[in-house]
Amino acid sequence: MALVQNFPFMSIILSLFSGPLCSVLDGKKARRVNLAVISAVGVMSAAVLFYVIGTGEPFIYLMGHFPAPWGNEIRVGILEAFMALFFCAIMLLCMAGGAREREEQIEESKQNLYYVMSNLLLCSLLALVYTNDLFTAYVFVEINTISACGLIMIRQNGRTIEAAIRYMISSLLGSGLLLLGICYLYAITGHLLMSNIREQVQILAAADRHHIALMVALGLMSVGLAIKSALYPFHAWLPDAYGYSTLSSSAILSSLVSKGYIFLLIKIFYRVVGFGVVTESKVVHVLFVFGIIGMIMGSVNAIRVDDIKRMIAYSSVAQIGYIYMGLGLATEAGTVASIYHVLSHAATKSLLFVAAAGLTDVSQNNTRFKDITGAGYRNKTAGVAFTVGSLSMVGMPVFSGFISKLFFAQAAVGHAHKMLPTFIALAISTVLNALYFMKTVIRIYTPVPRSQGKYISAGEQPVKTAVLICFILLNLVLGLNSDPVIRLIQGGLGMFE
Repeated sequence: MALVQNFPFMSIILSLFSGPLCSVLDGKKARRVNLAVISAVGVMSAAVLFYVIGTGEPFIYLMGHFPAPWGNEIRVGILEAFMALFFCAIMLLCMAGGAREREEQIEESKQNLYYVMSNLLLCSLLALVYTNDLFTAYVFVEINTISACGLIMIRQNGRTIEAAIRYMISSLLGSGLLLLGICYLYAITGHLLMSNIREQVQILAAADRHHIALMVALGLMSVGLAIKSALYPFHAWLPDAYGYSTLSSSAILSSLVSKGYIFLLIKIFYRVVGFGVVTESKVVHVLFVFGIIGMIMGSVNAIRVDDIKRMIAYSSVAQIGYIYMGLGLATEAGTVASIYHVLSHAATKSLLFVAAAGLTDVSQNNTRFKDITGAGYRNKTAGVAFTVGSLSMVGMPVFSGFISKLFFAQAAVGHAHKMLPTFIALAISTVLNALYFMKTVIRIYTPVPRSQGKYISAGEQPVKTAVLICFILLNLVLGLNSDPVIRLIQGGLGMFE
């Protein structure tokens, strides 16, 4: 076995054990450990990606000395390695961009606890990406939930505690349904390893046995993960969780946590059940309908709020609707578009949250629209970055959001029953996106009369400026050079089979 094949397991273990290490360090040392771990995992993920691209084949890492079906496995292909690398890059930028806010908003005695939670969150995301065992995935779903709750409530005010409780209640409901689905699947297949379940499901489907039980299991797992990823109407916890958390927590929650659950659902569709069985089950039709509703209602709610952070949060509901609409198309092209939108949304939403923090910094930390008037002049980098993120969300060419919407439209072409609803939903959603994002851009570039000039520019924050520039470049790379990314996604999906 090549050394690089040990890197996925080493990444998970390094993230896992760095959490307890941070608990005995002070805040500054814990922050250094956290950044070092994310960087190291990113480097290892890049090495794994290049290795898998070079070999052209996925590989399996056996944990312990027991082969399937008794042992546990990690299975690594192009898509898994690429997602791990991308998640590390986004988390590193989010942690760097929100450093000052963490120091101001979190008690000094609890800052090391924040890094414990973030390391556990990284560990759980990597495990969801790499694992080939369905029950192991469930365990790390719960670790992900607990660590995300910690990131929300560590700010310790009434709003964040309430938001964390609402998030926990919704997540526990989703986790319970996911576990019931796994139990059903285990009862009819006798396996927990994804590849073994897939073989047994194909046999059962060919023999037309346990059809109802399979549909129940698939439905439970799909609904459970839809709740956890805030698909409309299961989104009630999301605005408070994103709107009242610290900057780095809001950026990480919106760009990574829900995407880990969505990636697990895609793995279940392709590697556990088989996409042919999923299509026949009609579950995808339900996801398609709720995805379209989420696209529109998320944007409607974003228009109605008067707070920039809550507006960005409601926008996430709409963008998650895009992803589920693509999965609901029940085609490979639709799944590719959804995975690409996972990447686009992760990069753009983090950019928007960090930029919004820069705008509120020069507006006496107020987040209401009337208070951020003219903020684009007071913090030029944040103003440009927010404009770039807004244009991407609307779907302007050269930005990643345009490519996402283009791929969704192409995936729907020729679909007998879903092409027209997809086009209509894309058109309505784009108009609504333009209404609230462009309204905000106009607001931050509306000059404030001298008689009302009560704001002063914040001090220079070179780290946050560098982070914003990196996010802008990432968005442009995804928008202008999408072909290599699409080929990676298609190659990774081919390895799922």
